Amino acid sequence: MRVAPPAQVADVCAVLVTYHPDLAILAEQLAALAPQVGHVVLVDNASAGIGDFCAARPEVVLVRLPENRGLAAALNVGIARARAFADTARVLLMDQDSVPASGMVAELAAALTRLAATGAVAAVGPRFRDAREPADAPFVRIRFPFNRKLRCAGDCADVRCDFLISSGCLIPLAVLDAVGGMDAALFIDNVDLDWCFRAAAAGYGLHGVCTARLQHRLGEARRRLPGLPRGVVVHPPRRLYYMMRNRVLLYRRAYTPARWIAQDIPRLIVKLLLFALLVPPRWRNLRCMAAGLMAGVAGRTTPPPAR
Repeated sequence: MRVAPPAQVADVCAVLVTYHPDLAILAEQLAALAPQVGHVVLVDNASAGIGDFCAARPEVVLVRLPENRGLAAALNVGIARARAFADTARVLLMDQDSVPASGMVAELAAALTRLAATGAVAAVGPRFRDAREPADAPFVRIRFPFNRKLRCAGDCADVRCDFLISSGCLIPLAVLDAVGGMDAALFIDNVDLDWCFRAAAAGYGLHGVCTARLQHRLGEARRRLPGLPRGVVVHPPRRLYYMMRNRVLLYRRAYTPARWIAQDIPRLIVKLLLFALLVPPRWRNLRCMAAGLMAGVAGRTTPPPAR
């Protein structure tokens, strides 16, 4: 039986950010994504070989940055390039390690149109699964002391939630005009949380779409540790710096929900102890995390230490 190609949503431009990507996964992603959207803009943070890769794919508009400017800045560059297409009204943000299911964009676009008729909607996002996990990740409403995790079941069409991951997020350009773009000073971590918190503070809603599916890899390698059957996602020291710095920077912002801050402080402490005591390189981890905390407390957006 011949499978019909996915429906194209012509007014959507996909904005894809890469940094030293796995080209096999990137090729799989583009093969699945390009037929579903009107345009694809790939913004690369100074990776080797990306020019030759994109030269064989005329459907991709490549924007090469001379250095790694981070996820947030690259997304803003891609969004600005998307605006150059006269037929683009919405942008689909994508990470380099996400592969959309057939019809994902059409499902997101239909849901966004339907929901926008009932109220102000900032963005919609798909349900996603990390191949290393046994089930789809839930959508989340932030509560205290515990979040409310909402899973798609039965005839559930969409779920009101408090944040969406950036990958797979469909946003109208008009909402970006009202809320603003991504905070480039954050560089990489908590960029999506910050934007979602700003959108919510401006009166917009966020919704997960159960009929839209995405395969997405969260984090990097996993390390098995005693007492943690699922293990822990291991991050390099520089990434730990941004994780610590950015969460404290968000604590300082008036639009960040107080209940999220109250929930996140224990997570900060657990991560600090875990990577300082159990996950090598322990001393380098501790130095970078401590530097990140100090920068966040001081309100500085300085880069991580060189060593």
